[in-house]
Order: sequence, then C-alpha cells, then structure tokens
Amino acid sequence: MNLDMDNVEVFDAGEKGRGLRTTKDLWAGEVVFAEPSFAAVVFDSLSQQVCHSCFRHQANLHRCAQCKFAHYCDRTCQTACWDEHKQECAAIKKYEKAPNENVRLSARVLWRIQKDTGIVSDGQLTSVDQLEDHVADMLADDFKELKIDIQNFLDYCPKTRHGKEYISHIFGIIKCNGFTLSDQRGLQAVGVGLFPNLCLVNHDCWPNCTVILNHGNQSALNTAYHSKRRIELRALSKIAENEELTVGYVDFLNVSTDRQRALKHQYHFDCTCKSCSEHLKDDLKMAAKETDGNKPSDELVKEVQEFSLECLAKVEAARTAGDFHEVVKLCRECLDKQEPVLGNTHLYHLRMLSTASEALSYLQFFSEAAEYAGRLVEGYMKLYHPNNAHLGMATMRAGVTHWHAGLIKVGHEMICKAYAILMVTHGPNHAITKDLESMRMQTEMELRIFKQNEHVYHSMREAALQNKPMAEAISVDDNIKALSHKHF
Repeated sequence: MNLDMDNVEVFDAGEKGRGLRTTKDLWAGEVVFAEPSFAAVVFDSLSQQVCHSCFRHQANLHRCAQCKFAHYCDRTCQTACWDEHKQECAAIKKYEKAPNENVRLSARVLWRIQKDTGIVSDGQLTSVDQLEDHVADMLADDFKELKIDIQNFLDYCPKTRHGKEYISHIFGIIKCNGFTLSDQRGLQAVGVGLFPNLCLVNHDCWPNCTVILNHGNQSALNTAYHSKRRIELRALSKIAENEELTVGYVDFLNVSTDRQRALKHQYHFDCTCKSCSEHLKDDLKMAAKETDGNKPSDELVKEVQEFSLECLAKVEAARTAGDFHEVVKLCRECLDKQEPVLGNTHLYHLRMLSTASEALSYLQFFSEAAEYAGRLVEGYMKLYHPNNAHLGMATMRAGVTHWHAGLIKVGHEMICKAYAILMVTHGPNHAITKDLESMRMQTEMELRIFKQNEHVYHSMREAALQNKPMAEAISVDDNIKALSHKHF
C-alpha cells in the first residue's frame, strides 16, 4: 500500500519528543492518513473466532492445514496473509504450539525488519527501531514478564540472529506502542498491531483526532480492487495548518489523576495536557446530586461511592459467570442507592447505567433498558467531545434499545444522532456506519407508518416480535392495505 502522508510532517514537540502536525487545514471527518500494520496478531483467546488476515469476527473459519493455529475467512484471506504467516507457520509447526500474542507479534516484527529493514514504504516516517521502548522505566513485575517472554521467544525462534538486548527493545516497543484492533462491528478488541506512523501521534486527553480500524476488502473478484486492513487517523473537528495532531491513549471517562496514573504506568510520561492540568470536568465526574440548591453530606456521598465500588465488583463477577438476572438485581439495588445522592454525570452512576442497560437488553427487557440507555447518553453528552466515538456507539445502542422497546420516535432520533457522529469518527464506508445507515432508513420508514396509524405500527411490530404472519396479527382494511403498499 502506498502511504500518502502529504497532510502531515514530523516536528520536534519539545518534552514529548517527536510529534506530527498538519501541513494544511483539515475538516471534521477527514482522513488525515491511513496506514497498514507493520505487523499484527489476533489475541490468543480469539485465535479460532477471528480471521488472522482481516481481523473480522466470523463463524466457520478455515484453519491453516500446516500449523493448525491460524484461521481465515476463506482462501482469499489466507492468500492475502501468506507473506505475514509463512515464517510463523513453520515456527509453530516446529515449536508444536503457538506462543502467546506478545511473542507472536515480536516474531512477526523481527521477521519483517529482517526482510524490509524496518521501512516498508517511502511514506513511513520512522523506522520501527527508532520507536521508544521504555524498557529501563519498567516496573519490577513488568520486567519479570519481559524476561519470561524473551525466553519463550528464543525457544520459539532458536535460530534468530538477534541478541537478547535487541529482542527486549522490540518487546518494549510493542508494549508502549501496540494498537488494539477491534472487530468489524467495533464491539470487541480482537488483536494488537504495530503502526509506525501512528506511533508518532502524541496523546491528549481531549484530542483532535481519533483512530479506527478499516478491515479492508478482499471480496472483489478482481484482486486489483482488494485493500488491506489499515488504521485511519480521522479529524474530530477542524484542525488548523501547523497544529499538532493528537489522539487519546486512554478513555477520557476517568478523572484526571486516574488518567495520569494509567498513562505513567503504560506509556511512562506525565500528562500535562489542559484537561489534566486544569482538572477539566473532574467535578462533573464525581458530582453529588443537587436538589433545590441542596446537596447530600460528604459522608453520605462517600458511603454511596464505596457501596457503588463494591457493587461494581459484584456485578463484574456475576457477568463473568453469565448470571445476568443477578447482574440486573445488583444494578437496580445500586441505582436506587445512587439516585438521590450522586449526580447524573458521576462515573460510578454512568458505569452502573451502562451495565444495567446492556444486561436488560440481553434479557430483552427493552423498556427498562431504554430508560437507562437514554440517561447514560445524557450523561455522556456532558462529558465527551461531541464527536467522540464512545458517545456515538452509546447513542447507537440507546437508539436500537428504544427501537426494540417500540419507542420509534426517540429510537430514530438517537440513531440519526449516532449516524452523524460515526460519519465523522468512522466514515461512510465502515461496517458500523453502513449498519447504522440501514437502521436509519428502516426506522425512518417505521416512523412514517407510526405517524400515519399508530395501531397499524404496533400491530405490525407485535407480529414481527411474535414471528406471526401479518394476516393473523392484524385485520387488514382498505386503509391498511393502502399504507402497506406505499413507497418510503
């Protein structure tokens, strides 16, 4: 893939080291640059459920007949990935098992460096070797894990020409610079990859760009039209010429001290962005509820916060065990305690709303799920950037939940709002955006039916839910016949 990096240039970002800045004005939703992975692997736990080429979550994947580890959508994906998998395939056969994802990714990186010397195209702005590893800054436990990974790597690749120090350097680079890859619906993290140009984009807690994975297209009969999986760096709002490009390494939905702690541990730097320095929105994230100018006591707020943390731990345990009725019970109990005490933007309250809505949707209690999902979006809108992908996804889920609950007007409005956000964050060709476009058209059609005859709409919906023939569900008079034959 030819890398078009005309929109950006490398510059000295002071204490942050190197950075990328724009060479021209950019607009919301514009792709700043796209970049295929230098190397990428599927997570160990999903190795049989996710295609090792396009990283799509699929059923009935085809297994590599040689190593019996790699899985692919079809022969096309397998052929497209053979260059990456060839040496890995032989190594797994000889080792008689696949090592963990850290070792597999490091091996792929080293094999590619050996083949392409770390620069794979004219558009690559830095070699892999030049990326920071922060091995010297690792904590004792992380360093212990690193030594184990290095030994496993040497067992996996016994004929490597690289020494332990260089192998350690590569492992460190991956730990600091690896980018998590999601499936085609953006619902699950499925792997990790290394993207050298993306590694040059520095962090800001309130960034001007977002990163998404485009899974590429291998379905065209003519291979000339095939495209590789790649990340896309997309502008969240207007970015002026010479402005630094930034992304969020951690979710903004944490207070500044927690974000700084996470960034220090994972990436080894002290975040001094405006959001952290001025503790922006921290007050909202830990807000107590105010009623007629009165707030609950600090002691009561502390008590409810501690109760919420205990509940969140119990909820996670019940969810892991697959006991969603217990999840709902715990969420309801916690939300009842939170309601008179915590503000509607308090992080613990939002986390409980999110979990409750997901569990209730799973159990098909859509009306209650819709209420919680709507409240969650209201809170998110006060905290997130208006074009934040998390906000867009939450709004989409809320819209779908309202739709399933029969609340077609609110559902359609939310789906439209989500579509507008994801057009910026994901673009028109992403699978999620295409799904949303289909939902937007469907809910628009249903809304027109609802506005013309509510009885017909609810009867049709009930029939669909019960999987009945329409003739059994409703008595069809001339008006209904005319309505059902309209073109929307």
